[in-house]
Amino acid sequence: MATFDRRNLLRAGGGLVAAATVTTASAAAVAQAAPGPAQLTTRNPLVEQRADPFITRPVNGMYYMTGSVPEYDRIVVRGASTIDGLSTARERTIWRRPASGKMGGHIWAPELHRIDGKWYVYFAAGDSDNVFGIRTYILESSAEDPRADSWVLRGQMITKWDTFTLDSTTFEHRGKRYFAWAQGEPGIATNSNLYIAEMASPLAIKGDPVRLAVPTLPWEIQGFKVNEGPAVIIRNGRVFMTYSASATDARYCMGLLTADERSDLLDARSWTKSPQPIFTTNDATRQYGPGHNSFTVAEDGKTDVLVYHARDYRDITGDPLYDPNRHTRVQRLYWNEDGTPSFGVPVGKGGPAVRFSPLDAPNLYVRHYEYRLRVDGDVRELADSQFRLVAGFREPGRVALQSVNFPDRYVRVVDPMTVRVDPYDESDAYGRAASFVQVPGLADGGAVSFRLATDSGTYLGHDNGRFVAVRPGGSYRDRQRVTFRTS
Repeated sequence: MATFDRRNLLRAGGGLVAAATVTTASAAAVAQAAPGPAQLTTRNPLVEQRADPFITRPVNGMYYMTGSVPEYDRIVVRGASTIDGLSTARERTIWRRPASGKMGGHIWAPELHRIDGKWYVYFAAGDSDNVFGIRTYILESSAEDPRADSWVLRGQMITKWDTFTLDSTTFEHRGKRYFAWAQGEPGIATNSNLYIAEMASPLAIKGDPVRLAVPTLPWEIQGFKVNEGPAVIIRNGRVFMTYSASATDARYCMGLLTADERSDLLDARSWTKSPQPIFTTNDATRQYGPGHNSFTVAEDGKTDVLVYHARDYRDITGDPLYDPNRHTRVQRLYWNEDGTPSFGVPVGKGGPAVRFSPLDAPNLYVRHYEYRLRVDGDVRELADSQFRLVAGFREPGRVALQSVNFPDRYVRVVDPMTVRVDPYDESDAYGRAASFVQVPGLADGGAVSFRLATDSGTYLGHDNGRFVAVRPGGSYRDRQRVTFRTS
């Protein structure tokens, strides 16, 4: 792309005053995404071949993780002081199934919880003569570290029916502890439904279970009629329960139940099921069958993190339950202006996905719409506003902005008034138009600005909702319009 005729550039603030002199970003700065809590991990997947992942909130400065292993024969725990550190942390086997008899079959979906100073693992197990005769069992440990050799089997979690039971979780709300799980109920022709009950202790429920959801919607009954894998997060005056649905191949997806936090959670009428799935297979990012999630928080203690598994390919030979490559993944969970969770798409391989907000309009985000960039508020299509900072295409010290939901597309300046996410091509013109110099924000050194590689005085900026290439004027307001915070 040729250098623009400066007379035709958008004149922010009505002037062509040169921007403050800045230096080219170092190679190290190019390789590192913008700072902030959104940098959850640079690894994707986080842990390979660990399905049904569960990561605790930090306990005494440590995250602990468990999940299903492909052999379905044991329960493992790993720990690290950061989420990223879980990727390489040494794993400890805390329990193995017996060689035969009860619990000698498939071992599935363990969850690890700290309750009243003790650790508990809720897990599903079949018997050696009926590996799918799944029931829920409980391990207990009084040790400070759940990796310690101190686990005791406490027996089965008894529910109303002695039927297929799995994917148990627990949460506390308004002074009560609840148990939520999936089970097959006699008389209902489904594989599993969702239930909730109050807990009498960490080892038992009290009262009859309350049925919250039955798979009836088209996306819940693909291959199998399944509602399973409940996970709870309480925010913004509501209790949100995610769950997974359909067969465990590329059709696997996540749904959402919502209740007012002041309502009776043991009244099924308190809960509303979202009519559409909230997290699904994405061909563009090559992530298939996302589901069986949990929630944790980033190291800042406040940024919510979605934990889930997915595969990197669609086609599976044989029963998908025996395909080992459901990998643990993490990404930031965002929130819409109305307080509901915004999941986006399962992101593909690469570094952190970030959003950019103009310094002078912190409630707006840079996003693409029909591939053209603009600045909007309350972006419901989260992934339209997520980008990755990657190395530029030509000279060293440059960055490119990769679309998260269209990874083959990068931000490219077509002309001063038109900035798009366009498919990559190998031409020099594309490389110049899609490469930028990342510098400290012109209006705030803790934020970022992006200078065009082809013109040292021109930056990416916004103007009344448009996203443009602009030569900022000398005023602070002009510099704000080319300065962006990341989240």
